[in-house]
Amino acid sequence: MESLVRLLGAADVRRLAAELDLRPTKQRGQNFVIDANTVRRIVRESGVGPDDVVVEVGPGLGSLTLALLEVADRVVAVEVDDLLAARLPATIAERAGERAARCEVLHADALRIDGVPGPPPTALVANLPYNVSVPVLLHLLTVLPSLEKGLVMVQAEVADRLAAPPGSRTYGVPSVKAAWFADVRRAGAVGRNVFWPAPNVDSGLVAWTRREPPETTASREQVFAVVDAAFAQRRKTLRGALARLAGSATAAETALRAAGVDPTARGEVLEVSAYVRIAEALAQEAPA
Repeated sequence: MESLVRLLGAADVRRLAAELDLRPTKQRGQNFVIDANTVRRIVRESGVGPDDVVVEVGPGLGSLTLALLEVADRVVAVEVDDLLAARLPATIAERAGERAARCEVLHADALRIDGVPGPPPTALVANLPYNVSVPVLLHLLTVLPSLEKGLVMVQAEVADRLAAPPGSRTYGVPSVKAAWFADVRRAGAVGRNVFWPAPNVDSGLVAWTRREPPETTASREQVFAVVDAAFAQRRKTLRGALARLAGSATAAETALRAAGVDPTARGEVLEVSAYVRIAEALAQEAPA
């Protein structure tokens, strides 16, 4: 019978930090989870099971990594910090028993990787650094097409944006771009007292399930360029917001009407399929 995984508690986290003379930095968004119930809850909400190959970003001292090893077939932990990446394998070996062999630490910047070693990953589960959470999520959804599902912990405000429906106050660029890749939903809230050091903002869980991107003759880059332009100046109507991208306000209006979109509407009322139609219309309007 395999050894039980021993999760990290508050005392363990502080002991490891003291051993490493670790000073968590805001620059890298380092807030370590010190509560075993919270990491087990994240794993449970993620839906990860014994057949999953999980990518974790920013494992830090290993709190969530150990909880993932309790259930997943394999975990690839992507850590950019030199000190943390060097210490994590020893922590896993000490506390995960025979399951330690299922974990591989990849010392890299998650924003710069174009793949992970081993079999194709099926899930992303991570306590994402607040300052890069959306770029990391979108980058990994782009470069790891085998990802089927995931759950990430992010700043509560970012969680609201990622899961926001069209027309809501928090709907914006992250909402539309995430919807290109997946069905996204809020999966709960996380208090500040489960972290060390405690952040000065609340956290939220965001769950997602991969779906096929919209069928389109436009590229993802073309669609995302329209999304970026639409929200660059939120108060502008789409006719004005897309004028530079289209070449003129008149060209923008022509493309919008061709896409079946009101030129006086604003970006926050459109779902991703409308952005696809606009990108297609702009591509057709562009001179050969």
